[in-house]
Amino acid sequence: MLHLRVISPSDRTADVLSLLDGATGVTNIVVMPGAGHRPKGDVLLFDAAREATNEIIERLKELRLPEDGSIAVERVDLSLSQVADAAEAEAPGAPDDAVVWEEFSRQVAGDCRVTWAFLAFLTIATQLAAIGVLLPSLILIVGAMVLGPEFGAVAGISFGLLRRDRRLIGSAARALVIGFAVAIAVTCVCALLYSAVGWITPHSLDGHAEVEFIVKPDKWSFIVALLAGGAGVLSVTAGKSSALVGVFISVTTVPAAGYAAVALALGRWGDVGGSVVQLAVNIAGMVIAGTLTLLVQRFFWSKYGVRITRAPVQHARAGSRRS
Repeated sequence: MLHLRVISPSDRTADVLSLLDGATGVTNIVVMPGAGHRPKGDVLLFDAAREATNEIIERLKELRLPEDGSIAVERVDLSLSQVADAAEAEAPGAPDDAVVWEEFSRQVAGDCRVTWAFLAFLTIATQLAAIGVLLPSLILIVGAMVLGPEFGAVAGISFGLLRRDRRLIGSAARALVIGFAVAIAVTCVCALLYSAVGWITPHSLDGHAEVEFIVKPDKWSFIVALLAGGAGVLSVTAGKSSALVGVFISVTTVPAAGYAAVALALGRWGDVGGSVVQLAVNIAGMVIAGTLTLLVQRFFWSKYGVRITRAPVQHARAGSRRS
């Protein structure tokens, strides 16, 4: 179940209640007239099955509550209520399969920001991958894959393609380009320092069969990226963070960046090219699979998901004109 808190202008509260009373999967409705201070209005609290939440939010948006009031959503970790169980049971589908599009939109938009934390995590992950390539150590490489924060931006591109949102696509692509450019540049500088003090040489990458897959992209690289992209989007929309860790371990984006940085510092241009191609193949595969997964989810939920009447919207607009 999800818990929603709505602040509604008093002239629209009746319409909100009418909407909630007729909605599938809604229970535990509480109304506190005049309790809202900023913004002013009536406060309504209620629980909704995850499968029904997306449609409820869309109807509340049609009542212009985001502009004149407020809508907040949070997860309910434990609910001991027979009426809540009944509400969840009557909503079609399963909670893990439901997509709350506003939640997903806000999450990917946040993951597409170029922040110091994003750059720091990606740079540290790339340096760990570079050291893992040099040793070689598959444990370090796997750790670097888990640490990398780039999948959020990849999901942002997929969602932008679904919504035809050029601004989101541009923001996500910018985060990936700047993030990997900074991470590779910093790691390359560190590799040059290691080379200057004699810790590594142009032959430090020779004979490392365990990590050669990073610079040799093939059909399996693309297939793995497709599978990981689909699984990654599903894990984000279903809120399954444990599954997302498996996605991070599956794709060689960060290892490819780390290998490219070391190869660049050592002047091994063939390896640089192979790493860059591997990075591009993985990102492209994840974007394609992520977009297709979102398309399938949107199709099935638009066809078989909860439906709520739009009739109250007319009352809200009329009330707004009178006021």
